[in-house]
Amino acid sequence: MTRPEILWYVIPREGAYPWEPAGRRRVDLAYLQQLGVAADRAGFDGALFATDLYDVWPLASALAAVTGPRFKPLLAVHPGLVSPTQLAKQALTFAHLFGPDRLRFNVVNGSTEQLRQAGLQLDHDERYELSAEYWSLVKRLTAGEVFDHHGRFYELTSAGANLRELAPIQGGKHTPLWFGGSSAPGIELAAEHVDVYLTWGEPPGPLKEKLDRVRGRAAAHGRQLRLGLRLHLIVRDTEAEAWAAADRLLDVTSPQTYARMLGDPDTREGEGWARQFRQHGGRVPAKARELETYPNLWPGMSLFRPGPGTAVVGSTAQVVERLREFRRLGIDTFILSGNPLLEESYRIAETILPALRE
Repeated sequence: MTRPEILWYVIPREGAYPWEPAGRRRVDLAYLQQLGVAADRAGFDGALFATDLYDVWPLASALAAVTGPRFKPLLAVHPGLVSPTQLAKQALTFAHLFGPDRLRFNVVNGSTEQLRQAGLQLDHDERYELSAEYWSLVKRLTAGEVFDHHGRFYELTSAGANLRELAPIQGGKHTPLWFGGSSAPGIELAAEHVDVYLTWGEPPGPLKEKLDRVRGRAAAHGRQLRLGLRLHLIVRDTEAEAWAAADRLLDVTSPQTYARMLGDPDTREGEGWARQFRQHGGRVPAKARELETYPNLWPGMSLFRPGPGTAVVGSTAQVVERLREFRRLGIDTFILSGNPLLEESYRIAETILPALRE
C-alpha cells in the first residue's frame, strides 16, 4: 500500500463555527499565510483552496510564496469562466513563479444557478459536456501542445502558440485534474479526463459500490485513477469529548442557517448533494449521534455548511481506524479539515497523520 497523500483545507471563512458571525474570526493576509505555513510545517502535502469569498488565484499565490515546494495547492476552478488558454497561462505562470509540479486543479462543475450568475446558460448535463471539452484543452495546453480545435463550445486556432516559452517548465506533463461527481455524467467525466477522483464521506458499503463503478468506467477508457476522500474530522482524546464537540456545533447554529442550508430539497441539484441529504433526511437532531450512519460517521456537517458534509467523530484511535478502513477500499488521498482550521491542523497532524502514514 502506497503512502497516502494528505491535504488540508484553506478557506477565508475561518473560526470555531464560521457559518455563524459569532463563530467567525477576522481573517487577513497575515492570518491566511500563517495558516498555510502551519499546514506545511505540520506535514500536510498541500491544501484545497475552496471557492468562497476570495478568488483562489491570489489566495493560493499568497500562500505558495511562504510555503515550501512539497506543499501543493489544489485550486477549485469552475470550467468556462475564463478561456482554456487563459487558464493554461495562469497555471504555467504559477509553475514558473512557485515551482513546477506544485499546482493542481479541483474541477468544480457548480450548479446551474451559479453558472447563470456568471453568464453561462447550461443545464446539468451540458455542464459536464462543457467540462469535458474544456479540461481536455487545458490538459493539452499545460502540457505544451500547439494545435487547432473545433468543438461544440470552443474554436481555437494555433492554441498554445503564445505559451511556448512558458510550457517547458511542465516537462510535457499537464497540470493534474482532481474531481468529484456522483452522477453518471460526472463519473464518465472523471473516468475519461481526471487524474484523481474525489468523493465525500459515506459508509463503506455505498462508497465501495461507487468506487467500483468509477474504476470500471476508467478501465473502459484504458485508464486507472487515484481515489481521494474529502472529510471533516472532529477528533478528541475520548469518544465522549468528540461527540460533545459535535453537539456544540448543533447548539450554536442558528435557525436561520438551518433553514438556508436545508431549504427545499426538490430544488437542489446534484447527485452528490442528494446522497448527502439522504444520510440525514433534513432532520436537525437533539443530539449529534442520532445521525450516526456508521461507526464514527456523522453527516451532520451538511446541516449548516455547504460542500462535503460528513465528519468522522471520535477518539484518535477510532478516527484512525475509520480512515484505515477507507484506505482498504483503495483511497490513497485525503483532504481533511477541522474547525478552527489553524488549531486543528496541528491537532490532526500530531494525532492522525503519523498513524495514517505508517
